[in-house]
Amino acid sequence: MMILAFGAAGNFAGSVIPALAARGARVRAFVRKPEQAELVRRHGATEVAIGDLRDRAALDGALKDVGAVFYIAPAFIPAEADVGKKVVEATIDAGVRRFVFSAVIHPVLSDLVNHVAKAPVEEAVLNSGLEYTFLHPARYFQNYAAFWPKVVKEGVLAEPWSSGTRFSLVDYRDVAEVAAIALTEERLLFGTFELCAPGQLNRLDVAALMSDVLGHEVRERRDPDVLGDVPPGLRAMFDHYDRHGLLGNPLTLRAILGREPRSLRAYLEELAQGDTARSGEQG
Repeated sequence: MMILAFGAAGNFAGSVIPALAARGARVRAFVRKPEQAELVRRHGATEVAIGDLRDRAALDGALKDVGAVFYIAPAFIPAEADVGKKVVEATIDAGVRRFVFSAVIHPVLSDLVNHVAKAPVEEAVLNSGLEYTFLHPARYFQNYAAFWPKVVKEGVLAEPWSSGTRFSLVDYRDVAEVAAIALTEERLLFGTFELCAPGQLNRLDVAALMSDVLGHEVRERRDPDVLGDVPPGLRAMFDHYDRHGLLGNPLTLRAILGREPRSLRAYLEELAQGDTARSGEQG
């Protein structure tokens, strides 16, 4: 069976292809740009389809002879719900059997456009007759990679919400492993799974972990302008985080994986080791 993976060249969903390749799956990677083809082939893609999610002809070509689909929407893509529903429609028309959707934790949060946009896509799948699995991951560890150079250089972790706001987090590689299970096995069919690593951490906790990993103090700071000008949808997300955080439970992820999920400490240690390796290469 050929599996079509959307988001194949992305920083997050790109980890789904190696997870599938490790299980011996045949994967067709959907990418936007021709220059991304070599990257996804190196990650284990058998074939590459190039196109835009909003191009029905490109979708039809990519879905030819496919048995299962992994779908994740690009972050804050305009008209996200409509794009997702059209992907589902094309999937049905192509005769695909299974659809695995990487959505987001708590898609019912109507004041968060990147959350609530997932619900109409799930509804379209539920009304489709497709086999399905819905994944609801918490915030990704991988988001800290964007902050890491400043953390190392300045010893500051700055975010635009309260230092006391608590989050459930997850390593997207664990989400990718769950996606690979859902695409190649039967045990997760027709399920909706909240995916979180253990722990509910605020910025004080994360700064303390970073301090321990780096061996020097990392101070935390609330900085509303840390990301510069942001779209209204992103600003609404920050405001929600400031008031409520984003919390979930680790039981499901642990049960699916049959092991402890990756920890934030381990991920931060990987970031630090990467810096050390790069410094060695430059030296």
